[in-house]
Amino acid sequence: MRIARFTTGGDPRYAVVEGEPGEQELIVLSGDPMYIAGKPTGERLPLTDDVRLLSPVIPRSKAVCLGKNYEAHAKEIPHLGPASDVPIIFLKPNTAVIGPDDPIVLPSYSQDVQLEAELAVVMGKLCRDVSPERAEDYIYGFTCANDVTARDLQRREDQWFRAKAFDTSLPLGPWIETELAHDDVVISSRINGKTVQTGNTSDMLVDVMNAVSMVSEIVTLLPGDVILTGTPSGVTALHHGDVVEIDIEGIGTLRNPVLRRG
Repeated sequence: MRIARFTTGGDPRYAVVEGEPGEQELIVLSGDPMYIAGKPTGERLPLTDDVRLLSPVIPRSKAVCLGKNYEAHAKEIPHLGPASDVPIIFLKPNTAVIGPDDPIVLPSYSQDVQLEAELAVVMGKLCRDVSPERAEDYIYGFTCANDVTARDLQRREDQWFRAKAFDTSLPLGPWIETELAHDDVVISSRINGKTVQTGNTSDMLVDVMNAVSMVSEIVTLLPGDVILTGTPSGVTALHHGDVVEIDIEGIGTLRNPVLRRG
């Protein structure tokens, strides 16, 4: 089931998305189904330009990100060292989140901002110290993510806050897919229609269930928190005027324009 958060000009609402691309329809729900049993209101809306999709979730407290979780990507950023059994783990604030078609605004202090296509795990229950075998019970669903990174800052600074946490550095969307064969799906990214990344979640060094377990040993995960599971190789610089698309098999496509102000 695909759950979207959207607006037609008023407050955000939620809907189940049905139909094939180009013929999709929103079955509007009475509330946020992550927290309450939202029921269909009877309203159905075609997914047209009159409907604006929003980020399907704003993390309740945090987005936890796994770095170097694909060996091929670790090799293309050798200054950070080789991949290991324990990925680098870092945070992005919820203020970094934007939704489909919202602009990625390149920070003025960076001249090398790159995309990173990632599968994002959306938590559905409070989660602390869970085993990999039980992790599935705590997951609400999955969405596409772009871990936008100021690579030049990441090379220069030991702490990644300026490189990873700036506003608009975490596009999420277009919706949450509650059922996904997450251990074997294709992830790709495009810039202006040209494919720059192609990978598969089967290449992750730490899979989804072990990632949830690992993170839950460190911090308590709240409903709505998000875990980013790493990116395949092919990370590429973004420039003003680009259009970025993140595509994950079984979910859909997250599209964002790129903007540099001033």
